[in-house]
Amino acid sequence: MTLRQLHTQRAACWGPDSRRQRRTPILEALTRGREADLTSFHCPGHKHGAGADRELVDLLGAELFACDVWLPPACYAAALREAEALAAEAWGAERACFLVNGSSSGNHAFLLATLAPGDEVIVARDIHVSLLTALILTGARPIYVTPRFHPVAGVSLGVAPEDVAGALDANPRARLVVLASPSYYGIAADLPGIVTAAHACGVPIYVDEAWGPHLGFHPALPPSAMRCGADAAVTSTHKLLGSLSQSSLLLFGGARLDRDRIAAVVGMTQSTSPFLPFLASIDAARRQMALDGEALLERVLSLARDTRARLARLPGIEILDGQVLGLDCYDSTRLVIDVQGLGLTGYAAEAQLRARFGIAPEMSDRVSVVCLLTIGDSRDSVARLVDAFRALSTLHGSGRSAPAERFTRALGGIVAAGPQVLAPREAFFAPARPVPLGASVGEVAAELIVPYPPGVPVIAPGELITADKVAYLGAELARGMSVRGASDRSLATVRVIA
Repeated sequence: MTLRQLHTQRAACWGPDSRRQRRTPILEALTRGREADLTSFHCPGHKHGAGADRELVDLLGAELFACDVWLPPACYAAALREAEALAAEAWGAERACFLVNGSSSGNHAFLLATLAPGDEVIVARDIHVSLLTALILTGARPIYVTPRFHPVAGVSLGVAPEDVAGALDANPRARLVVLASPSYYGIAADLPGIVTAAHACGVPIYVDEAWGPHLGFHPALPPSAMRCGADAAVTSTHKLLGSLSQSSLLLFGGARLDRDRIAAVVGMTQSTSPFLPFLASIDAARRQMALDGEALLERVLSLARDTRARLARLPGIEILDGQVLGLDCYDSTRLVIDVQGLGLTGYAAEAQLRARFGIAPEMSDRVSVVCLLTIGDSRDSVARLVDAFRALSTLHGSGRSAPAERFTRALGGIVAAGPQVLAPREAFFAPARPVPLGASVGEVAAELIVPYPPGVPVIAPGELITADKVAYLGAELARGMSVRGASDRSLATVRVIA
């Protein structure tokens, strides 16, 4: 089935009702609460900004503090229920939960609601660190599946359906399949094939779709996880749509899940004092996409095509996209800009873009710089981006030959799990000691080591640390890579099982 056929089927089966989708229950309730002439004797303590630091109020604006109000519980609950129902309709799910701590909190809540200590779960190894954190929280035992890699570009293509099917056959007690799609580089996994493999075994599938809140709203984009038949997905409306940072959605449905339990656990893992502007921004972003999403994304895709073509003409610059990779399911709003031909790493190029040209990319790696184009971009913003890369090309490309060593973005052996000794939770809570990174080979990791971005773990608690991973981490740190998860973020030492 083509992308356009999937999109048409989506519209026919569960296209949102435009009349209902014009409503914004949270935004409307917040507006009423903001305009009410009430003297507050409840939280928050700043009392509409009156008690806040003046410099902070000047920076953020008095209106932000005026909107930081609480609604009566019954009013809030009714508005939230209606807003979540509208979001479920817009994204093609049975249920939706608003999240105020990002997609990470949705990953934690869903796994806590569906897995018990000791449960086996099939996990794509290129998952986000928050999913590994969820494995620590639940005590589940992961069966890792290593993604396939593009033989030239070195990017992960996601896990293959046949590899997921093989893992399920070898582990018939598995309770869940977990993967992330699309990737930071815009590559979508073969979700229809993976869903078919999982459902053939009666196992639900959960997709971390943090980088795909716009999928399903334009036929030229990969189909969304829920449209592909996933049982649940989390998606970050703040990443590529118009909502505030930290705002996300957990989408779910189907007979394979206990939907009421999932909703209850979301409530347990979220703040009981939500910042209402977060929720209102999800509500407004949903309305925007439901009513105008296809037109807005058509403009973004046009900007991306033009920008990609202009960048590709610059000496020393190469562009990675679906055509280069030979992929149909690719998010063309993503710009992956290879700078090796300039004799630069992506880390160095990003540093220069920020310091010299006022351009802030999403991320960089040893090969490339990744920039996001969204509904907030314009011809002016992309012109500044192209001008900055033109200047980089002039500075570094003239008279330079391509580097003798061609780096790859990742190696299968680096992303693949090391030998499993303990479950992540067992290792995380076991007695541990710090050792120098170079001396950790052969030890069992007691902590996460995660290059960030993109947030894909290299070492997870409970794994035997291998020499190739230690060598990779040392080399990438020297080139400018940042690390999260480890107690010592410089990685001079790592924590291993005592």
